[in-house]
Amino acid sequence: IPVNKKDNIFKKILLKTVGFILNVYIEVFRGTPMIVQAMVIYYGSAMVGINMPVLVAAVVIVSINTGAYMAEIIRGGIISVDKGQKEGAHAIGMTHWQSMVHVVLPQAVRNIMPSIGNEFVVNIKDSSVLNVIAVSELFFVGKSAAGTYARYFEAFAIIAAIYFVLTFTTTRLLRLLEKKMDGGKHYTIYGSQSASDASIKVEQGEAVPHD
Repeated sequence: IPVNKKDNIFKKILLKTVGFILNVYIEVFRGTPMIVQAMVIYYGSAMVGINMPVLVAAVVIVSINTGAYMAEIIRGGIISVDKGQKEGAHAIGMTHWQSMVHVVLPQAVRNIMPSIGNEFVVNIKDSSVLNVIAVSELFFVGKSAAGTYARYFEAFAIIAAIYFVLTFTTTRLLRLLEKKMDGGKHYTIYGSQSASDASIKVEQGEAVPHD
């Protein structure tokens, strides 16, 4: 969390404290396996008198774990945006909030879309670890069926196929979203330094002389 030199001492202390807590949260939940987090959160909360239903506990565990990874993904996306974009926004009179919402974040979101897609796929597959707290998810049900009918290969082959369909569908949908965010194939920002003079003239219908 950035601290401005002009801020008063109480605001600086508050921002540094919040920043420290967030850093600890990110490092702890990125540095420990989800299966261990599930055991600690579910059974630990029961020890202090908080009896969460297993489904609620599963949502809390996945959300907390994903939040730590998403925080780093978003931070990386913001850093990837050229500083000149924000400086240009400030130069035309935008506030910090306006420059982040209208200039930096739209570009950052496009940059992190592949990473977000990977995180969704990982979450779908990692949901299987929640069977340690008796959540009736796909792997838990499949294992029960395999033990009941003694057909382990068939049961787990079906489980693998279902996971593949879920992850493949999610990946394809996110790819379509990425293409939608990219705009049309012939989209050109006129006057942009990323486009050559020749390409701009062609887009405008002007003849480009040959050497």
